[in-house]
Amino acid sequence: MGQVSRPRLLVIGAAGFVGQHVARHAAPAFDVIAAGHADIDITSATSVNAGIERAAPDVVVLTAALSDIDECERQPDLAEAMNVRGAEYVARACARRGTRLVFTSSGAVFDGTRHGYTESDPPSPVSVYGRTKAQAERFIGQEAPSALILRLSLVIGFAEGARTNSMLNRFEAKLRAGQPVLLPDFEFRNPIDVGTLNQFLLQLLESAAAGIVHIGGTEAVSRYELGVRLAGRMGLPAHLVQPQSEPVPGRAPRGPHHFLLPDKLRAICRSPVPTCNEVIERAIHGSSQTHS
Repeated sequence: MGQVSRPRLLVIGAAGFVGQHVARHAAPAFDVIAAGHADIDITSATSVNAGIERAAPDVVVLTAALSDIDECERQPDLAEAMNVRGAEYVARACARRGTRLVFTSSGAVFDGTRHGYTESDPPSPVSVYGRTKAQAERFIGQEAPSALILRLSLVIGFAEGARTNSMLNRFEAKLRAGQPVLLPDFEFRNPIDVGTLNQFLLQLLESAAAGIVHIGGTEAVSRYELGVRLAGRMGLPAHLVQPQSEPVPGRAPRGPHHFLLPDKLRAICRSPVPTCNEVIERAIHGSSQTHS
């Protein structure tokens, strides 16, 4: 008997931290096509259309974005081109082909003045990055109603390659070098490790779920508290993790509380939503790399 072909999954943004992990975790269930900027330039409709036609995917996961919040504030036109127009080009191409789209969004669509947000709460962004993500969400919801929009508060884990936006790689390197790490004690997030994020992503793809889904752990902690716990669990000097009690002048505004309530996720997926300590354990030891 002939071999049954597997569905094809295209990761746009596969050179980034989350994209790298999506490509690896999806490989057992999909024929994965990993596309970096050189393969598909999301600021070009021509490049997006050609790349998606060439890959002929059943599913597209769009993780490519200008995700540095401060850089978005400094370059709002580039943020618009990548985070809004890029998402629009990909959504249109997927809608034309009948391809399922998964889009990674952010808790930054909220102003963070409330303790706990559901998927039905209206966006209220305070930064350029948050505004571009909220705009992209609106367009995708209209153009590709079967799409999954995954809102993430904070994703932690080790990157599998250089030049990514992974906080944990930089955090570990500084502590091992004996350098202090300053983290805000007034910004609260419910983090998720990148491995569990991908576990949930694959389970959501197995389901008929569509629309916005919040992905995060069961509780919110400050970035400072998270850093102290990470350092302790990694056997690194936790005293080097120091609290920052005021926003840094000149940086993009950030919401204090981005606690994305995971009730919808819990109702759809079979895997339990992890606690913060479970997220920390998985972030440190769930990577294929060795961190002694």
